[in-house]
Amino acid sequence: MPPPRSSRPTRGPLSYRPEPGSIPTQPGVYRFRDPKGRVVYVGKAKNLRARLSSYFQDIGNLHQRTATMVTTAASVEWTVVNTEVEALQLEYSWIKEFDPRFNVKYRDDKSYPWLAVTVGEEFPRVMVGRGAKRKGTRYFGPYSHAWAIRETVDVLLRVFPMRSCSNGVFKRSAQIGRPCLLGYIGKCAAPCVGQVSPEEHREIVDDFCDFMGGQTRPFVRRIEKEMYAASDAQDYERAARLRDDLGALEKALEKQAVVLGDGADADVIALAEDPLEVAVQIFYVRGGRIRGQRGWVADRVDEGGTPELVEDFLLQLYAGEAEADAIPREILVPALPPDVETWEDLLSDRRGSRVQVRVPQRGDKKTLQETVARNAGQALVLHKTRRASDLTTRNRALEEIQLALDLDEVPLRIECYDVSNLQGTEVVASMVVFEDGLARKGEYRRFVIKGVDGQNDVASMHEVITRRFRRLLDEQARSKEVATDSGPMLVDPETGRPRKFAYAPGLVVVDGGPPQVAAAQQALDELGIVDIPVVGLAKRLEEVWVPGQEDPVILARSSEGLYLLQRVRDEAHRFAINHHRSRRSKTMVESLLDDVPGLGEVRRKTLLKHFGSLKKLRLASVEEIAMVPGIGERTATAIKDAVAQTAPTGQTVSVNTATGEIEES
Repeated sequence: MPPPRSSRPTRGPLSYRPEPGSIPTQPGVYRFRDPKGRVVYVGKAKNLRARLSSYFQDIGNLHQRTATMVTTAASVEWTVVNTEVEALQLEYSWIKEFDPRFNVKYRDDKSYPWLAVTVGEEFPRVMVGRGAKRKGTRYFGPYSHAWAIRETVDVLLRVFPMRSCSNGVFKRSAQIGRPCLLGYIGKCAAPCVGQVSPEEHREIVDDFCDFMGGQTRPFVRRIEKEMYAASDAQDYERAARLRDDLGALEKALEKQAVVLGDGADADVIALAEDPLEVAVQIFYVRGGRIRGQRGWVADRVDEGGTPELVEDFLLQLYAGEAEADAIPREILVPALPPDVETWEDLLSDRRGSRVQVRVPQRGDKKTLQETVARNAGQALVLHKTRRASDLTTRNRALEEIQLALDLDEVPLRIECYDVSNLQGTEVVASMVVFEDGLARKGEYRRFVIKGVDGQNDVASMHEVITRRFRRLLDEQARSKEVATDSGPMLVDPETGRPRKFAYAPGLVVVDGGPPQVAAAQQALDELGIVDIPVVGLAKRLEEVWVPGQEDPVILARSSEGLYLLQRVRDEAHRFAINHHRSRRSKTMVESLLDDVPGLGEVRRKTLLKHFGSLKKLRLASVEEIAMVPGIGERTATAIKDAVAQTAPTGQTVSVNTATGEIEES
């Protein structure tokens, strides 16, 4: 492998750009270094010249995270390799060696226990462990709970009586010439006192590893054969013992449901991602059964999409010190990584047989990957919930927002607004409130936009801000009328609850870029409100736009302040979408039942409250509909005819019994 070539380190991305023609066109791996010589990013390329040249274009054309990386760096160097497989291996080695800050780092979302067998020892032992893998040890799993592994091992030790004691117990038993309790009850072959030879104990260990590795049928058949043979020979004591062993194996197998009927060996991978973070889940399937599960969470550090995230994950999981038996015949992914053929060649070479990387399209494997994807989504939500619930983190997020936006005070109350429409119809908006970094759902508000072109989000945003803050001025005026010595009455004296819209936010966030921000600021100016700051959060690059500023405010990728703003914006978007769906559902139901004679709004709501959803109403018979109070047989027949004219859409429309609102899910 030739020595690395390097550009001359100076200041600024264009100033350390390599000379034209100096970068080779062969495959290779490159490193960006900062002014202190620390590696900040490692990447690989089929064509080094083409890939590196893309970093030195107009910085305005680069993704924000890439632009941050090239401006942080002060030099770039590269190493040419012979093949793309070598490039993958070298990339992994450099990432592990230098731990670059701009490379994706997948962190375990929790500590997973492994079932470990110390095959490198003379008398291998089985144990439950956590943390990094060690050489000379074979691992199974990881599993969700340590107690589940111990329970399974306890059952299997009667069939495979291998050593499970610590080194101290093993040496002490050898010294006194007496086995431990497990040796007396038949759950250890007691190699410590010479009841079995090292070779015989190794055979037991190999059988245990083969069984845990998925080769279960041969053992079940062998024990069945030996049991019947012992019975025919009238050795009923041995037959009974083998019968119990067979029951132990079946009990262990019951804990691992068959998910792939073809007995496949596969790793099933799925991702859940948002603009800032990505969660990965993997199910290890061996012999058609789920043998383990694991999860990771990582910060997104570049502009790559799902294929690039999959490649980063495969690099961490397989390109390093993964043992050959840890690589399955098939790896199921949500999207194929770039250069998938290179990956298949690398994994096939490590395994010693053909490995396929593919996206399942149908059948059991597709269904299983959807299950893994749901686990990834739940892991991402749980990670964000834990992050948001930490008081210190919330305080740091609010302080970062104050400093970044140059606010006079920490924005303890943040309000965010989003507009939603469907091709210009049913335009609605949402207002969500976060206080001290936590959602205050009791303060959420919904708006129906009328008299504005549905495609005009800017005008809709202007109307929403105007309505909300005109209400604020009205509430403040009313509070002053009943003011006490301590100040205006912001609490309703009759109910003891805060007056609606009476509190001014410390920061207004709108979902959008400069046009939406300008509209919100204009609405406040027209109302004479000058002390409430407004910003916009654009989805594509997560840029924070401030009124009157030409360039956005860029918060660091790892900033807790950016994370909080993103969470507020996403919550406003979710709330607006739910409101929009609710109104669409109500319109749909009304359009279906409008022409039914004698069926008014009250009876429509009563009807849906009774059945719970439009889907169940469609499935109901005329007699069942007629049982609803106020609905006769003639009206029930007309209702049945009306709902039968429209085919089910797969959506469920129901009535919220607390509010009486019609909702869609």
